[in-house]
Parts: sequence; structure tokens; C-alpha cells
Amino acid sequence: MSPGKQASESGAAPPMAAGARLEAMRRRVRLSRLAAWTAIAAGPIALCVAVASSPTTVEAATATTSTAVRTTPAAADPGGYAQVFVGAWLRSSADDETSAQARLAQSLAPDVELPDPVSGTQAKPESVVAVRSAQHDNAWSVTVAAQYADGSVRYYAVPVAVGGAGASFAVTGAPGVVAGPARAEAAKSPYGVSVPEGDLSSALGEFFAAYLTGSGEVSRYLAPGVTLSAVSPAPYTAVSVQQISAVEQAAAAEQVPADGTTVRVLVQVEARDAAGRWPLAYELTLKARSGRWEVAALESGESGTAQVGGAR
Repeated sequence: MSPGKQASESGAAPPMAAGARLEAMRRRVRLSRLAAWTAIAAGPIALCVAVASSPTTVEAATATTSTAVRTTPAAADPGGYAQVFVGAWLRSSADDETSAQARLAQSLAPDVELPDPVSGTQAKPESVVAVRSAQHDNAWSVTVAAQYADGSVRYYAVPVAVGGAGASFAVTGAPGVVAGPARAEAAKSPYGVSVPEGDLSSALGEFFAAYLTGSGEVSRYLAPGVTLSAVSPAPYTAVSVQQISAVEQAAAAEQVPADGTTVRVLVQVEARDAAGRWPLAYELTLKARSGRWEVAALESGESGTAQVGGAR
């Protein structure tokens, strides 16, 4: 028996067993109902006996159903599998089926024909990345982007079958060239308050100098209870704050507000090293304390919510 068939049969066994148990419970419930109606006809004493026996049956059914739900596996996204296949397929040739890339492509999709590019005319992709996956039952369609040295990008749709609750994959057909994903409309930024130069911008300038260049101790600029390590080794030699936008109007105040005032800001930073100039952006939460601004959190991205660092 083939491994795929064994996986299919083993995957189907639990649901069949669960179905049999459920059917047996349903028969017991029907018998209990019949007993109850018989008891009603027989008299009050028999009715009490029938009612007292019912909860045990219902409780057993509930427990068994919950167990069946917990053991149901979730399907795995085959995006990475399709990405590896397209990378090998684009770098292979039917004229050289013994090459490493051709053998890899054939191992992932034995029934898919290799391309036959004219020697010297087909550019190899510099990078291949899965950008979208769509599931239809056990079949998936994965969109993979191939980027070339001239900056062009070509998108391929790859059909992939998933078996064994995500434990096995198979490319079921040749990839097809498709249009790339449409550009999404970005949500309006919540950072609508422009922050002028002042105490807040100075605090952020000193913080980023310590965080990205190793100039000073990062802990000096953190709120109590927050820990955050500088990037190490320091990637840049100089950093300057270019623009600050905030959610709250308090960030633009001329003086530092009362202790405990919290603001969220988006900071545009220009970093420099021996290789050039790099525009960077950071989301931070700052808190006022003792007439100064302190960093309370450094977010993972403009729309992220994960705090870098944590409470001591």
C-alpha cells in the first residue's frame, strides 16, 4: 500500500470511530426518551427514575464530542513548498535533467514537465518568494513571485495538494503565469499631529543615537519598568531625526505635560554608515515624568503592536 493511501486511511480512522460513538449515544438518547414517555404513562415514581438516569447519558455525549473536536488537525499552508518548487523549476532545463535544480523540481513534482529555455537567453531569478495562498478543500493555489536582476517580477500560480493533515504536499500541475496581487488601499495614518522641535524631539534624537550607534546608554531614556537593548553591534555611525508625527496633541506641546501623560509617535530617522544613507521609521510610545519624555515602548512596525523589551 502506498504511503499516501496509508496516510489517508489513518487520517480517516478517528472521524469514523467518533461517528460510531456518536451514533451509539444517539440511540441511547432515543431509548432514554422512550423510557421517559413510558414512565409518564406508568406513573410519577417511574418518571423520577427515568429523569434521574438522563443526565449521565448527556454528559458522556458532551465529553466525547469535545474530545473529537480537540483532536481535529488544522491544514498547513504549502506556500514554502511551492516556493521551493518554482525556484528549482525556473533554474532547470529539460536539456539537463541531471542537474541539481532539475532533480529537485522533479522530486517535488514528478508529473510536471521541465522548461526548455534557449541557452543563454533565459535569465535565472535572483529570488523567489510565495506571496499568497488560497485554499479550496484539500487543494491549494499558491502565488509565487520571481524577481530578476533587471528589477522585473513575474508571478506564477502553483496548484498544490495537501495530505496527511499538512504532513505531505504535492505539486499537481505546471505553474501558470498570472497577474500579480493588486495594490491594497492603505488605511489613513493615525499620526496626524505634527511635532515641532523641542523636548520630545531632543529626547528621541538622544535615544536613537544610543539605540543605533552605541553613543550612550539606552537605559537612560527608558521609562521605569521598561528594558530595551541597543542594536548590537551598532549598525550606524550617525543618526538624525527628520520628522515626528503623533496621535495625541500633547506631543506637540511646548512644555512637557504632567507626569503620566502618554503619547504615541511615528519617527522618521536618517541613519548613516560607510555604505551610505538609510531612511528608517519607528513607532514609539513615550511617557512624561519629572519634566522629561521617556520611551515606554518601541513597536515592531508602523501598524504593529508588539513591544520590544518588557517590564523588569
